[in-house]
Amino acid sequence: MSEAVLILNQNYEPLNVCGVRRALLLVLGQKAQPLELGSGEYHSVSQNFPIPSVIRLLYMVKRPLFTRRLSRREVFWRDQFSCQYCGRQTRELTLDHVVPRVLNGPHTWENVVAACVPCNHRKAGRTPAQANMRLLREPSPPRANPYYHLMHRSLPDEWSMYLPWMAQPRRSTESELIRV
Repeated sequence: MSEAVLILNQNYEPLNVCGVRRALLLVLGQKAQPLELGSGEYHSVSQNFPIPSVIRLLYMVKRPLFTRRLSRREVFWRDQFSCQYCGRQTRELTLDHVVPRVLNGPHTWENVVAACVPCNHRKAGRTPAQANMRLLREPSPPRANPYYHLMHRSLPDEWSMYLPWMAQPRRSTESELIRV
């Protein structure tokens, strides 16, 4: 019963992932309908239920927009694990404050970048202008991604048609190609 079930909003927008038990309770409580069935069955005392892989809620749920918390890992993801001064990609990065904390620089998305150790030492508590260095990209907060929690996990094949980043491009048929 540790299988994951994709929950879709009434408009087929991916909302969340839940366990099989929760999904069955939503379906049996007539709050959701199964769209795709997984493998196997859930056995109760008197009945067997097919395990759903994807369910759709029968009512609309308003999704709150989440802002990502400023952390080392999130800054490295935003900057694609590359130094924002020299562009070198490495896993040995440090956080660098563009306007240093010593000069009352804030600890915000707009003031924190990923930097390799040599560039961070070279900058050494100065602004990029004082250290004669340039940022490759202006730091900014990452855009809100409502599917962020789904993107970093292995996903079943049945989910692909409901997740925008996994959808296969539509192939043109031979008759459509001839008309062009």
